[in-house]
Amino acid sequence: MTTMAARVAGWFSGWGGAASGGLPVRLGGGGVSRSASTPVRLSGVDQSLIWVTVALLVWGLVMVYSASVAMPDNPKFARYAHTHFLLRHALSLGVAFTVALLAFQVPIATWEKMAPWLFVVSLVLLILVLIPFIGKGVNGARRWISLGFMNFQPSELAKFAVLLYAADYMVRKMEVKERFFRAVLPMAVAIGIVGLLLLAEPDMGAFMVISVIAMGILFLGGVNARMFFVIATVVVIAFAIMVMLSDWRRERIFAYLDPWSDKYSMGKGYQLSHSLIAFGRGEIFGVGLGGSIEKLHWLPEAHTDFLLAVIGEEFGLLGVLTVIGAFMWMTRRIMHIGRQSIALDRLFAGLVAQGVGIWIGFQAFINMGVNLGALPTKGLTLPLMSYGGSAILMNLISLAVVLRIDYENRLLMRGGRA
Repeated sequence: MTTMAARVAGWFSGWGGAASGGLPVRLGGGGVSRSASTPVRLSGVDQSLIWVTVALLVWGLVMVYSASVAMPDNPKFARYAHTHFLLRHALSLGVAFTVALLAFQVPIATWEKMAPWLFVVSLVLLILVLIPFIGKGVNGARRWISLGFMNFQPSELAKFAVLLYAADYMVRKMEVKERFFRAVLPMAVAIGIVGLLLLAEPDMGAFMVISVIAMGILFLGGVNARMFFVIATVVVIAFAIMVMLSDWRRERIFAYLDPWSDKYSMGKGYQLSHSLIAFGRGEIFGVGLGGSIEKLHWLPEAHTDFLLAVIGEEFGLLGVLTVIGAFMWMTRRIMHIGRQSIALDRLFAGLVAQGVGIWIGFQAFINMGVNLGALPTKGLTLPLMSYGGSAILMNLISLAVVLRIDYENRLLMRGGRA
């Protein structure tokens, strides 16, 4: 068996030490006993995934500084130093990196046991953030809990908690996955509760991401395709109703359709129109790092939701295509790690990895679409790059879990006892 495992592991050379061809045969299920008792090193995981992540983080740090350096010239931020957002973002990266290293040491079997409890904790925090004097309101939304050194956003934890809970749920419901009321309905109720709490903040963007993560895991977990499309249709109709019943959400749709009109150019379409101007100024090669004009108080939230527009202006089409290519590669690689786990009879680990791929890929897609004017304006940050402590923290924790899954996959393929 050890010789066969070594041959199988040989198939996974090539792209960043990852598989470029077929998937391994099943070597047995269960937890990895050896990995649970000894500390693990980053040298035993996919180096290319680590370096792409580091590259996006470093580039994001540089762009956050570039996009925010002029903000203290605005009377609203006059008390801040020019390096305020740079230093805060660097501190968030340091905290996130430290916590991610700790998360990497946790065996996947432990994450599986913790999944229901993390889901409960996320629900409690989503309730607490709605309580006055606990939740911090910004621009009419109450989404943050102040921790002193950073503002924590419970919706980011909810994404990770729902991901783990949905994967654990599908493993437990595998025997009845073809029955709607026993397999899908309880999960739908749980997501509905999370959705109500998020819409009360309001944070429809986070609810969209969580819904897609849950639906993706249900589909990949083997839910009947006809049942899945029924769920998808219901979700789309629900979001359409929410937009129709909300005046300001409806105005966002109209502004997206015609951001240059006199009615919307100075209102709901203001961000989008200036984002498009930024991309237009960048052309092919950009105006150079630090040369953006739109970040000089023209483009709101340039360091958060619209960071890609600043990248487009300063690095041009080539810079934007580089960012898109990096996220496409990362999503594909994470999904492949998930497929490896499933082929090794590690269903929970596989669904978790693929859920992280769906999360990062979908949120990056939405953010890029909004910046480029292909989708209506929605308050979602660019993963790993935009300013935001809790988002960076949960992104790195989720990637650390994926790297842990990859480590345990490699251990099994080397003949480790399962």
